[in-house]
Order: sequence, then structure tokens, then C-alpha cells
Amino acid sequence: MRIVLASNNAHKLEELRAILTTLGMEVVSQKEMGITVEPNENGTTFEENSYIKARTIMDCCGLPTIADDSGLMVDALNGAPGIYSARFGGEKCRTDRERLEYLLERMQDVPDERRTAKFVSVITLLTPEGKKIVARGECPGVILHAPKGENGFGYDPVFYVSEEACTFAQLPAERKNRISHRARALAAFAEKVRKERENADK
Repeated sequence: MRIVLASNNAHKLEELRAILTTLGMEVVSQKEMGITVEPNENGTTFEENSYIKARTIMDCCGLPTIADDSGLMVDALNGAPGIYSARFGGEKCRTDRERLEYLLERMQDVPDERRTAKFVSVITLLTPEGKKIVARGECPGVILHAPKGENGFGYDPVFYVSEEACTFAQLPAERKNRISHRARALAAFAEKVRKERENADK
């Protein structure tokens, strides 16, 4: 089955391909399909925005489409930046580094015990026939006071994962791709697909 990814993010494409090819799914980016439309992400939850992305691109290509909406939720900031993770800080924060520094600035007086956070990913698959599969994955962690590590992107350098005893940015890509919020959402998604196929074969 050929599936279009409602994104041109190379990181997402790589992670999705790694998992979905094991399910016999060929994943192509919207760019590869010649689609330049930008979905209007005006939802209020990861679920809503994931659906909006998938629906918008599916309407353009007429093929099964998968979308991911993900972000960082910090407890001390009442769940911010959340769905606005890629736009945190507004116009004054145009790069990943500027958004990361803005986050640390907002949290400079937050004590260690209150720096808990989680990365969230919601994946939605829609098909022209009306099928909808949604899966959510979360990875808990702690926000450090300063960046550590050179790998990853976004907030990875300050997101410390206790089970790994390091930040996302200190993990090799293949390890991060096994434990990340997106990896967990993909695993849940893959399980739903397998169960659906098993039921169809009965």
C-alpha cells in the first residue's frame, strides 16, 4: 500500500518509513507527490491537528495519507508549548535554538523537582474509503537547565530521559527512534493495523 506523509520533515519521513515498511506500506512525502499545500493547523489538540493535516493532503492526492502532530508539554508551563512547539515564542523565535533558549528562559526559576515534561505524538491515517486509524505515544522526561548533546533537533538537547540517563540529543538516532514519543505512537499504530488485518482475515 502506498501512503502519503502529510509533511516534508525528513526526520518524520525516516522514522515512519522504518516502521511502516515492515507493514508492507510504502511511504512517500507530499513533496514527492508534488503537493505544496500547507494545512491550516487551527486545531486545539494534537489529535485535531493530526487529522487536519491528513485530511488536507488526502483531499489533494486521493491516496491514503498519514500525518503526525507532535510537541513538548511542560508541566510547569501548564502544558506549553504543546501544539505550538514549532512556533513557541512567536516571531522573535525563528530557529530551533531560539525556541529552546526561550523555553529555558521561561523556566529559569523552576526547581528541579518541578521540571517534568513529556513529548507527545499523535498519528492519524485516513483513506479515501473512509478508514481512520489514530494512535498516540508519549515519552516522559525532565527539562534540564542547559543543553546537552549534538544529535536530534528541536528541544532534544534539554529533554532528559531518565531511563536512558541522557538527553534525546545524546542518543544515537537509531536508539532515539526506538524509544521516542513518535516511535511509541508508531508502535501503537502498527499494532492497530495488525489487529485490523487479523480481524479482516477471520
